[in-house]
Amino acid sequence: MKAMLFSAGLGTRLKPFTETAPKPMLPINGKPLLIHNLDYLHYYGIREICINIHYFPEQILECVTDYQKLNKVEVYFSDETEALLETGGGLAKARSYFDNEKSFLALNSDILSDVNLADLISYHQKSEDTLATLAVSKRTSSRYLSINERQELVGWINEKTGEHIGEIHLNNTFAFSGLHCINSTIFDLMPSNGKFSIMQEYLRLMSREKILTYVHDKDIVDVGKPESIPIAENKLKQYHWYNETR
Repeated sequence: MKAMLFSAGLGTRLKPFTETAPKPMLPINGKPLLIHNLDYLHYYGIREICINIHYFPEQILECVTDYQKLNKVEVYFSDETEALLETGGGLAKARSYFDNEKSFLALNSDILSDVNLADLISYHQKSEDTLATLAVSKRTSSRYLSINERQELVGWINEKTGEHIGEIHLNNTFAFSGLHCINSTIFDLMPSNGKFSIMQEYLRLMSREKILTYVHDKDIVDVGKPESIPIAENKLKQYHWYNETR
């Protein structure tokens, strides 16, 4: 299976580091976030990866080129240097890389996770008509996904603002983990270009397409702010894939 590793963000909350480097290059326990996620994918046998680039792209290119020399991986770079496209637009731009795939993984390079990717993929592949499967968990967030008794996505709510979309089951809401397994048929259902969020498309399509959630209890660290760095460094040491790939 191939994977899309979103790496084009500006990382404004991580200044001053991101004044001179892209967020995926932030060092955690001596390695960039990006490399940790490549190790994570590599551990689960994923060797073909698309990385979108926008901010300080030359630093990512150099880092990943060195990684490829040491590991048997194929990396395709999707160039977004002219315009940042967000997750949905970035995925649409990289469509040609996934054209021959039935399904593929997508993940954010600024999130560290101990979710079992093999289990996520297996869960997604059990149902032929599932458009996407989103990894979710009971963790603190300001935005939550609402699911029904069949673990299907039916709504979204921002608890801070009260904004919501679709059905809201307050006793059945979960935070998105930044990991999803997607059927390539999604490319025919969403815009072919432009700047947009993939979550926006999930919420638009959920009433007519089967979008499942994979509920897990594994650890997730969103490395989006300076105060999350020491948390990530400690948590990472507890991840089984990290300890086996060091």
